Amino acid sequence: MPTSEPRQSHLHRLPRAAPRDRGVDPAGIAAFLADVERSGLGLHSLMVVARGAVVAEGWWAPYAAELPHQLFSLSKSVTATAVGFAEAEGLLCLDDPVLQWCGDRAPSDPSAYLRAMRIEHLLTMTAGHDVDPSDAVFDRQDWVRAFLATPVDHEPGAHFVYNTAATYVLSAIVQRASGQRLVDYLRPRLLDPLGVVGATWQRCPQGVDTGGFGLSMRTEDVACLGQLYLAGGTWDGRQVLPPGWVERATARHVPSGEGEGDWDQGYGYQLWRSRHGYRGDGAFGQFALVLPEQEAVVAMTAGEGDMAAILDRVWTHLRPALDAGQAPGAGLAVAPDPEPVDVDLAARLAGLHVPWPVGAPVTRPLTVRLDENPLGIVTAHVEPHPDGARVRLAGAVAVDLVAGHHAWVRGRTTARLADDTSASAAPGDATADATASVAAAPAAAQAPAAPVALAAAWTSPSTLELRLCWVDGPFALRVVAHLAQDAVPVPVRVDPELTVAFGPTRLAQMTGVAEIGVHLEP
Repeated sequence: MPTSEPRQSHLHRLPRAAPRDRGVDPAGIAAFLADVERSGLGLHSLMVVARGAVVAEGWWAPYAAELPHQLFSLSKSVTATAVGFAEAEGLLCLDDPVLQWCGDRAPSDPSAYLRAMRIEHLLTMTAGHDVDPSDAVFDRQDWVRAFLATPVDHEPGAHFVYNTAATYVLSAIVQRASGQRLVDYLRPRLLDPLGVVGATWQRCPQGVDTGGFGLSMRTEDVACLGQLYLAGGTWDGRQVLPPGWVERATARHVPSGEGEGDWDQGYGYQLWRSRHGYRGDGAFGQFALVLPEQEAVVAMTAGEGDMAAILDRVWTHLRPALDAGQAPGAGLAVAPDPEPVDVDLAARLAGLHVPWPVGAPVTRPLTVRLDENPLGIVTAHVEPHPDGARVRLAGAVAVDLVAGHHAWVRGRTTARLADDTSASAAPGDATADATASVAAAPAAAQAPAAPVALAAAWTSPSTLELRLCWVDGPFALRVVAHLAQDAVPVPVRVDPELTVAFGPTRLAQMTGVAEIGVHLEP
């Protein structure tokens, strides 16, 4: 990989270059951003690496380069990489029976199919289950035991079914083979060579890294991982990944569907084949796209339910832009001064932000006393603040935050969502996988406060809207309070809605009574 610029920090490890200097058409990148905005897709970050250098990067505020982001199933590709290291070091073989490593947790009379299950079957999602057993597995205290107790319906290797629990078992095997947590095993082999700082991994109730989800890293970390794979496993001129691993891991080992979409192109070792190149991906739009033909990597984080729509726009706009020249400057004039399209792209990238509520600022206090509700919130109070509005919730969920007006203001809160696979979770906190149902809930008492950002505005004389983003992941909450104007006391209806979720996005409607102009004591 080229290293034409010195590394400045863990936020600036890859070289930077103007798009035209790497044969990339900036108009195509600008068109991608415009289409994303027009379509309302919930991207949080974008980094385009072409021929060894970052040619475009941007974060939709309040998301930022320094903030790790939950990667969900993109974690699987990193787990598979750990298996590759363990194989190269002779700690295990892909042909090893799973029971060789987990037999002490198996049923007393394992079936023939369970005895035939190999590590490679876990890697290729062909463990033999008819349907994904992950929900049932993660509902138990001992995930390995629950996985092995699940009936194996097909001969291993013959039936593909996406299986997050299988990836967890890979993590457990690597931990047993190496004597280290997955993240600790990977630190000197993968994370340190790439300059990854502060990566964290959620653990199961027994202290094993969850493997198939739960990893948090920054966008540039994802881009570096993609660049490592694109370069055949080399970094800074030395072989980091085991020789031959990239070719084996990215090959189409099994079919994954019968259509023409990006999830139908086949599956490798915890990597998807795409219509173009291959990728690691995670729920709600966490992507590491590797495009060998274009010598490019596209890293993205997001909070978007329609992941296919994101990929469609990559193929429509970014891929042709990357094809503009197959060598630095080829097919594009490299102007001595920036052209208007370059200036426009730079401005677009610098001004990206998640939409906030648009309307009048909060100029007077509002207190809402809520009826009994599933979230356990008793009162909600909003009052003017120099930066916008102060928002306080009391009850089962305690919140005291500042909301920006036509801007995002960051803060921290222990309030979490049940779907939130925050990598900061300690053993015992990890009870929900990426397939769990959604519900708003406060975090465990011992969990650290999460970084959030809040914005608020009166979108009409009787409608107050608040939006809360958990900026370490894909989730955001939109709350709209509707005040009746013809009654005293003022009846209020509160409609909370998540931008994305593994279940329904609409939360239970709340009702209450509002008092206007009443200040609360500090």
